[in-house]
Amino acid sequence: MHTPRLFILFLISFFFPAFAMQTNLKKITIYLVGDSTMSIKEKNSYPETGWGMPFANYWDSTVTVDNRAQNGRSTQSFINENRWHSVMETLSANDYVFIQFGHNDESPTKKVATTPEVFKSNLEKYVSDTRAGKAIPVLLTSLARRSFDSTGTLRDTHKQYADITRKVALEQKVILLDVDKTSRALLQQMGVEKSTFLFNHLKAGEHPNYPQGKMDNTHFNELGARKMAELVLTEIKIWLPELAERIYRPSSK
Repeated sequence: MHTPRLFILFLISFFFPAFAMQTNLKKITIYLVGDSTMSIKEKNSYPETGWGMPFANYWDSTVTVDNRAQNGRSTQSFINENRWHSVMETLSANDYVFIQFGHNDESPTKKVATTPEVFKSNLEKYVSDTRAGKAIPVLLTSLARRSFDSTGTLRDTHKQYADITRKVALEQKVILLDVDKTSRALLQQMGVEKSTFLFNHLKAGEHPNYPQGKMDNTHFNELGARKMAELVLTEIKIWLPELAERIYRPSSK
């Protein structure tokens, strides 16, 4: 006669601790600090899409993604414009700061470019400042450009600055998400032709934002941004399992 009641009590005792553990997780913010490959785009740039845009949709209610990345910024210009200072003003303990620079730092034709020495020093500053705020720094290598040689082999276009990021992560004992490596593998696997589907490639008249067309091998379209966000999430599952627990999982109902 009491079997149903006992069974219900068993279910509550078995499942409630896990449920309580999930719902009692402290809310955190993941700050995204970087350049145009990560940033939120204006409507007049679509279909160009930063990977941080779809990335924000993968998390449960305990996580807020605050995307501070900006087009054209380097490690130095992000600091000079007080963008880094504004992150420090709102940073809380146990937040995460994802730091991904390199595309503009390494480009000698840009005013915001930095030398390898300055790039390394700036990354160290980002790490130390984040830790001073009792938050968790995470370094990311830059995502690959779509640049193939005549044999169909993808060029490693920013090896020096990616290696510096890896070195800082090793020296400072910081988690590294090596999406340069994984994105290069993805583009190589897709090949010269299919990899165009991930980038902002448009024929003349195909989109009103680019009436003359666009052949951009650095910035992603919506599909490419989602694929790059998935690469970041895969790295998170490997290297940040405590954060991966907060990835949104739809109900099986």
